[in-house]
Amino acid sequence: MAIVRVFSGTDPVLLDKAVRDAVKAALGDESADFALAELTESDYHIDDGYSIAPLVDAAQTPPMLTDRRVVLGHHLARFSTGDTVEPLVAYLNNPLDTTQLILVWSRGPALNKRSAGLPKKLNETLKALGVSVTKTDVNQRESGAWIDQQLADIGLTLDNQARRLLGDHLGDNVNRLVGIARSLLAAHGPGKRLGVDEIAPYLGSAGDVPPWDLTDAIANGDIPASLRTCRRMVHGGERHALAILASLTNHYARMASLDGAPVSGEKDAAAFLGVKGSTYPVKKAMQQARKMGPGNVKRAWGLLAEADLDLRGGTAADSEQVLEVLIARLARL
Repeated sequence: MAIVRVFSGTDPVLLDKAVRDAVKAALGDESADFALAELTESDYHIDDGYSIAPLVDAAQTPPMLTDRRVVLGHHLARFSTGDTVEPLVAYLNNPLDTTQLILVWSRGPALNKRSAGLPKKLNETLKALGVSVTKTDVNQRESGAWIDQQLADIGLTLDNQARRLLGDHLGDNVNRLVGIARSLLAAHGPGKRLGVDEIAPYLGSAGDVPPWDLTDAIANGDIPASLRTCRRMVHGGERHALAILASLTNHYARMASLDGAPVSGEKDAAAFLGVKGSTYPVKKAMQQARKMGPGNVKRAWGLLAEADLDLRGGTAADSEQVLEVLIARLARL
């Protein structure tokens, strides 16, 4: 097994699934309680800045009570220059053979800008080690084969009509398969061949809930409406909790970026943020940023970061509970 694996992707659901599968494979029979060290953006925050050193320290730590150690580093996109990844490059040139390192090149809640790619210096090191970056996004041309592979991996078999219905239902939003497949597996178990009658009840109305329905309810401080909208998104549209969190994070990122920005209207703001097409999301961000004020926007970032950690295994609560607690807290700001 390679000493390091690297993942990147813009879809948080697909990225998380690929990473979790990699962690499971790396752990093998080892207990995650003893063999897994997981770091997120807050772990890299030192004094007034961020450093990749805690990740390297974790990778250099020998295993205790286990034969090997898996170190999982999330939110590494903030380390976008050669000097910021120098300690990691040095480690990869002299790694600990008992450590399996899994790197996730994604944006954390506190990073108010688009994710950058891997720094050239790190790319060159990975190439020399024969390691390529696993990109988890699925384009339209690949979606059919990807769906079939996911179903096969978890032991679900659909007849031709059911498979066509599922594909039509998912459309370009293949990440919804994760939640649907989990429900089908729990209800029917692996191995059984399923038809339209078996899968149709799990496809839901899927009436896409506009994301601003949720952010408007939160901005109005209406906790019951916020929770109802969240449940519609989860149960009616099969949206994964991480996808909803990503949508909220993007909204609050716009609000944070606009604080003190030299813009006079929504067109200026859209240009400043690099938003193309409809300026409606920018208009919403401007209105709600003025209403909340910079202090509450900053507090919202802390809540989003906490929820991100919890959704990735930092709590025993299920994902829907984590999301509802976050939304209720945001609505109180």
